Amino acid sequence: MKPVLKTATKLVAGIAVLTLIIVFVLRYNTKAHSPEDTIQYEDNGFKMEVFYNRPYKKGREIFGGLVPYGEVWRTGANEATTFETNKDILVDGSLLKAGKYTLWTIPGVDSWKVIFNSHMYPWGINVDKSAYRDPQYDALILEIGVDKLQEDVEQFTIFFTKSNDLIFMILTWENTSVPIPIKPENSRKQKPFD
Repeated sequence: MKPVLKTATKLVAGIAVLTLIIVFVLRYNTKAHSPEDTIQYEDNGFKMEVFYNRPYKKGREIFGGLVPYGEVWRTGANEATTFETNKDILVDGSLLKAGKYTLWTIPGVDSWKVIFNSHMYPWGINVDKSAYRDPQYDALILEIGVDKLQEDVEQFTIFFTKSNDLIFMILTWENTSVPIPIKPENSRKQKPFD
């Protein structure tokens, strides 16, 4: 009986090691094609941070092709994109409380739905290649107009820029730019990042 138990233990351990190797290789491979990035905005103790993965266009049609119109997109590649703020903010005039969110979008030709979801997910898509987002955790959904660019942007990019008293979180890829206006809600308390 002991040799059978020993063989079974070795088999289970071998399968576990093989599974870990496969997961590591797949993650490394996807990160090579869509590297991760973190962007931050800081001003007088107010801080916002976005963690996301940056896929390349590589000659493909992106919006309406690789990323279909009217369907939830993880807003990048690999893991779900996260957005964190240490202070309550107004996003296009709507309140979003301090905290960490996953950021999802539903691209359209003329406007996008931008979704801040309070749940964290293990990956951006499930095994069926559908967005992991569970709508019951949506904290805020907005519709933002799209700006068309003269030249294509090769790699998906998110960045912050400030204009007067507004901060814009801009999502841009291919010939599309989505400027999301953000303003700190001054009467709310700050929350430190973990």
